[in-house]
Amino acid sequence: MSQTFEKLKQYIDKSMAYQTALTLLHWDLETLAPEESMNNTAKVIGLLSGEEFKSIINDDVRQLLEELGQPKEQEMLSFNQKAIVKALTKSYEQMEHIPPEEYQAYGELTAKASAIWAKAKEANSFEDFRPTLSDIIAYQKKFAGYRSKEGDKLYNLLLNDYEEGFSMEKLDAFFNKIKAAIIPLLKEVAAKQDSIDKSYNNLHYDKEKQLNFAKFVSEYVGYDFKKGVLAESAHPFTTHLHNHDVRITTHIYENNLESSIFSVIHESGHGIYEMYVDDAITMTPVGQGSSMGIHESQSRFYENIIGRSQAFWTPLYPKLQETFPEQLSNVTLLQFVKGINKAVPSLIRTEADELSYSLHIIIRYEIEKMLFEDEIKVEDLPTVWNQKYEEYLGIEPETDSDGVLQDIHWSGGMFGYFPSYALGSAIAAQLYYYMRSVMPLETYLKEGNLVPIREFLNNAIHKYGATKNTNELLMELMNEELNADYYIKYLTEKYTKLYNL
Repeated sequence: MSQTFEKLKQYIDKSMAYQTALTLLHWDLETLAPEESMNNTAKVIGLLSGEEFKSIINDDVRQLLEELGQPKEQEMLSFNQKAIVKALTKSYEQMEHIPPEEYQAYGELTAKASAIWAKAKEANSFEDFRPTLSDIIAYQKKFAGYRSKEGDKLYNLLLNDYEEGFSMEKLDAFFNKIKAAIIPLLKEVAAKQDSIDKSYNNLHYDKEKQLNFAKFVSEYVGYDFKKGVLAESAHPFTTHLHNHDVRITTHIYENNLESSIFSVIHESGHGIYEMYVDDAITMTPVGQGSSMGIHESQSRFYENIIGRSQAFWTPLYPKLQETFPEQLSNVTLLQFVKGINKAVPSLIRTEADELSYSLHIIIRYEIEKMLFEDEIKVEDLPTVWNQKYEEYLGIEPETDSDGVLQDIHWSGGMFGYFPSYALGSAIAAQLYYYMRSVMPLETYLKEGNLVPIREFLNNAIHKYGATKNTNELLMELMNEELNADYYIKYLTEKYTKLYNL
């Protein structure tokens, strides 16, 4: 046993206590906190962020990490302990040059920003959010600059924070491959979109009944309400305090049945991942998902790969019809399955069909690159956003709310995050083909038995938390790193069949 690691653990425990408190305050701001609470609560968040920063970024921790990096100490560490030291060293190097007062001010800024974004979105006014966004981007550039070395691209540093080893060069190749396959296929599908009628989706659906069904389907796929809760927020999300307290939200629209159902299945996928991180590593720097790409692979796998399949809805659809007999009694299972898979270019990422979804991500990725390469300014964002929607999807937002203001991510400083959504979709497809080769996946779904599916993912991915990165997990499971060909194959097979192309 390493006595040095035991000393380090005291600092980790304190840091995690601060992080847990901060997570709880952010959750409250997004869900239940009254409107007038924002400024005072943001000040508290800023102060706690400053204390959390100092609990790790100090000379004692730096010295302990240096000692633990030595071969003699490494020999005494377990696999999990080595992973914790590696993750904490990476975080230390990211943050050590940031002045504590700047980190605290940034924490306060982002705590206020989500409410400012929500109001701007409601008012359909990018200008109301622009000054705050400009400040956030300035901080992001400054913080990345503190740790950059000669020749580093700032945006590459941000990308690596969310997806280790994935640079602009790799992502450009990944997205170019996807664009070459998806754009022509989407055009073929768009020409036949009238062949699928899903008018049933936009009838009136009682909010309370939707919420009850959302809770039912969440538990059905494996989300454990003894460890979690479901709340409402402006933008659906998942957060966790530790593996025994994992929280999800949804947003319910009374004239869009699909929206909440698939948001909840998606967030449940995230939640299941966090719930099954090994107890031995929860509340440590590796006690969470491996990467945002792997995290998204779990939510996309549940939401799309199985959640939009006929096999999944075979035992479940009668329950939905019972919940909404007036609207769905004359809609057959086949009609419903075709409806939930209909592909139509649309403005809103979270409501996008599976086929066009990655184009929404490509747009955001290209815009973020332009911002951090100083090719555009913050005030240019609405115009550039609209131009890219016209270029890739053939449609242009008429309002800021349906355009540049639709996502909450930038209000939290989450630049470099969006590519993970597309990576997650590709990983989910790769998992799908592998799992079909080792288990009767469709039979399980038709039987309503999702336990073997969840247990497989628990053992292959979830329990390891962040002790292994994306390609390490894929290599160990499938003897192959990320391969976009599976994603292209999946979409081509699915939509060729659906639209009789």
